[in-house]
Amino acid sequence: MFNDFYPNYYPMMPMYPTMPTIMTASNPEPPTTQLPPDFEVEAGPPVQDDINYTQGYLKSKIGEYVKIEFLIGTNMLIDREGTLLDVGISYVVIQEPETDDLLMCDIYSIKFVKIFK
Repeated sequence: MFNDFYPNYYPMMPMYPTMPTIMTASNPEPPTTQLPPDFEVEAGPPVQDDINYTQGYLKSKIGEYVKIEFLIGTNMLIDREGTLLDVGISYVVIQEPETDDLLMCDIYSIKFVKIFK
């Protein structure tokens, strides 16, 4: 309908997306970022060893009797207790007192940890 009044009208944008053209350079290697020779990166402690993180703090409590509360869903808390045996990046392992079974738990759903002394 619009083109009936303006037969020589062409839209400014193409009707389909165009692919960018890739220009080949004489040097096909990508550019590298070089740091100054006096620039040093200080390595910090890994998350599992730094007690400022949950994994690092819990790792310092291995062997202690703990009660851990987990948030399941949006409003349900469940707890598990036993001896803390291992701490990984995304899990903890506790040994239940009644059965001596090992229970691996998701560390990201932990809300509270009670450590008995």
